[in-house]
Amino acid sequence: MIERRALVRHKTLIKGRIYFNNRLSSMDCIVRDVTANGARLECSENVTLPDLFELYVPNRDEYFHARVTWRKSGNLGVTWTAEQTAKQRAEQGGSEKHVADRLAKIEHDIAVLKKRLDALQEA
Repeated sequence: MIERRALVRHKTLIKGRIYFNNRLSSMDCIVRDVTANGARLECSENVTLPDLFELYVPNRDEYFHARVTWRKSGNLGVTWTAEQTAKQRAEQGGSEKHVADRLAKIEHDIAVLKKRLDALQEA
């Protein structure tokens, strides 16, 4: 079989989390066939995902902004968006900004979890 891809892909089996709808909705996925420009994701066919979303990979503690390029049953082909490329360049230039961004995301997640806990305690 002739390989038509321009970039080398790395076969993976990594758990991921897709965030969409302004981080109000999320779902689990499996990250497969990663390249420098994107990846193949396996996820549930029951959820309709938007064309742009954020992918979190807990094993690597990394966030990626992804754009869907193709869909086939439970598989998605995604490319990393220009926003992600700019973010990677900024992180290489200054790790303090990266830590501040991660801290802001964690604080946001804590606030969301506190609201959910309060709602559960009221019920």
